[in-house]
Amino acid sequence: MEEAGAVVATTGEAELNWSRLSVSAETLESELEARGEERRGSREALLRLLLPHNRLVSLPRALGSGFQHLQLLDVSGNALTALGSELLALTGLRTLLARNNRLGGSGALPKGLAESPLRHSLQVLNLSGNCFQEVPASLLELRALQTLSLGGNQLQSIPAEIENLQSLECLYLGGNFIKEIPPELANLPSLTYLVLCDNKIQSVPPQLSQLHSLRSLSLHNNLLTYLPREILNLIHLEELSLRGNPLVVRFVRDLTYDPPTLLELAARTIKIRNISYTPYDLPGNLLRYLSLASNCPNPKCGGVYFDCCVRQIKFVDFCGKYRLPLMHYLCSPECSSPCSSASHSSTSQSESDSEDEASVAAHRMQKVLLG
Repeated sequence: MEEAGAVVATTGEAELNWSRLSVSAETLESELEARGEERRGSREALLRLLLPHNRLVSLPRALGSGFQHLQLLDVSGNALTALGSELLALTGLRTLLARNNRLGGSGALPKGLAESPLRHSLQVLNLSGNCFQEVPASLLELRALQTLSLGGNQLQSIPAEIENLQSLECLYLGGNFIKEIPPELANLPSLTYLVLCDNKIQSVPPQLSQLHSLRSLSLHNNLLTYLPREILNLIHLEELSLRGNPLVVRFVRDLTYDPPTLLELAARTIKIRNISYTPYDLPGNLLRYLSLASNCPNPKCGGVYFDCCVRQIKFVDFCGKYRLPLMHYLCSPECSSPCSSASHSSTSQSESDSEDEASVAAHRMQKVLLG
């Protein structure tokens, strides 16, 4: 095998990219020590160090000296069972990527992390794809964190102390065994993206309506049977993913369309085609039935319905602040064509260009139901 120094890829003076080199620990140590010495006499500090997929079982000891200006460290895809004390020497670190390792024991994070300078410098922490069964207490003291990823672990719960992370903007906890969402999660004023998919969550606390900065909420593949009406107070919410929950399965089942009876088909034909008749021309039951007609609310339809209709969610502007989901009734599945006209190139210009309530409703309903 070639010497590491000969095959190392660099993308700039401030970055060392040693991804997928599979060098020995000894070679990596010596190379890092040499680089550290070089940087001590250089005006330009090393800012990014990429060491993913190198079969590392521990952090290189050389990181403990000469890398205090490092801003990004990527040690993903290795065999790390612990992040050693060398991490504490990286006083300027902003981003730590350690996903897909073997972290998870009581000593997985270095002692003193909560009191180290990292408490105020670390902004992005990705520990997804490890073995954590609970959120380490020391992580909840990293007050500068803006992004925390712990997806694909074995977490059983979200600690109430999560509210300590007041700078948090993105929280990724998908793919765990979480059963409850603590109401304290609502005390994160800057939270914009919340991913709780692929867990075992059965309900959403109404307190989540206090997350006024939230734009995306992923709850698909859980055990939800209902949502609190307070969720409508999430005025900036743009995406709500709910697929794979009992509530969606039930909702779609309830929207099943049963074809109209022959009686209704006859009544619809008379109404739609404006066929004139006298009380002596039609059977009594059809005469009485004609008085029960309801006009289809789709302005492009002009049809009517009686007992058979298609229920659909329509999002209506409410006080100019958010779109309130209301149930409305259409005469047939074809009446939803304005909703799907964007996907058919053969539609008329007026249909394809129109962004009426029906088309907006379908767009929003797709985001809600399909995620």
